[in-house]
Amino acid sequence: MTEARERGAAMSEWRFWMSDHEAVLGVTIVLLFVGTLNIFSSSFVVASSNYDDPFFFLKKQGINIAAGLVCFAIGCIDYHYLVKARTAGFFLVLALLAAVALAGVEVNGARRWLSLGGFQLQPAELAKPAAIFLEAHYIAWRVQRGMRCRFFHNEIYMIGAMGLLVELEPDMGTAMIICGVPLFMLICSNMKNVTKLKLLVSVVLGAALLCMVQPYRLQRIRALFDPWTDAQGTGYQIVQSLQAIGSGGLAGMGIGMGVSKYHYLPEAHTDFAFSVWCQEMGFLGAFFVLLMFALLAYYGVRIANNSKDTLGQMLAFGATMLIVGQAVINLLMISGCLPVVGVPLPFISYGGTSLFVSMFIIGVLFNVGWRNAPSRNKAADKSAAPVKRAPARPRLRRVK
Repeated sequence: MTEARERGAAMSEWRFWMSDHEAVLGVTIVLLFVGTLNIFSSSFVVASSNYDDPFFFLKKQGINIAAGLVCFAIGCIDYHYLVKARTAGFFLVLALLAAVALAGVEVNGARRWLSLGGFQLQPAELAKPAAIFLEAHYIAWRVQRGMRCRFFHNEIYMIGAMGLLVELEPDMGTAMIICGVPLFMLICSNMKNVTKLKLLVSVVLGAALLCMVQPYRLQRIRALFDPWTDAQGTGYQIVQSLQAIGSGGLAGMGIGMGVSKYHYLPEAHTDFAFSVWCQEMGFLGAFFVLLMFALLAYYGVRIANNSKDTLGQMLAFGATMLIVGQAVINLLMISGCLPVVGVPLPFISYGGTSLFVSMFIIGVLFNVGWRNAPSRNKAADKSAAPVKRAPARPRLRRVK
């Protein structure tokens, strides 16, 4: 009877995901499968015309996934040890960004890549996790000592230096993510409300200033209101993206059957990969991908809330904001709600360095969730030796 009751209780407690970190890992595997399928479908035309091999990008994606698993394993190292390497990581990223400015590969007027033995490395992507680790350590250090976080501190200067070098490439979208995620982490910390308001005003003014520095950015903003007025110029990417999304209908044209990738939609396998997915898989396929990112956000926030220390909370929150935030920006960009800023969709868009960073960030999120899982903590408590208490001191009676 006892065994039957235990089995019944176990069956009643069974869930599709046994823990939050397992849910994050499962959703990531699904997104990787969808992304690999979409990358092949959206790239075989360009691969055939440029490299005489329709499987060119698919083969490279397989190599990227294998290297991404190594990055995931690194992210699973105890985050208390990983955060100790934050300063060394910052100087490494800073040196790589400086090398891009001096000897980077220039493509379409932007210098963002380093050529390392035939492999294209984008150091700006590496600045994203470096910024999260710097800011998470600062917030945890202040909170653990009962002090409020400040707007100006050493870590924010270090993050600003990385963002400035990325902006000079120029890459405003990545620079805003590098600086924006740590600033959002600050807003969600114990900072004073007045300071939070000043921070928000500063972010808005800074973004407006960056838009005015380059004239083409203002043109892209104007194109948002009516891209069809310049459908062959500034609004070309948005128009082609909207046509690809709208032509998908409910169920899509079928995988591999989309026409936008035939040199109509620029960057069909990178920035606008989701537009091709919408055309070929329709509303149902698009809704499925959106659901996956919503689940990733939900379980990421749960991992942050269940973390036992402030460092784990901030790392999990920053990791979730980085992945889901990039997804939101990309989706708004391809739907014409934001200007084209060149932010890829994690796991769906093609990009080696972007995939490495995304897998490392998922590893950190899995790491925090696994080390702070309730079941694991209960097992650790049961295995611990019982604490011997000192015998109670006898109470003295008052003598009358």
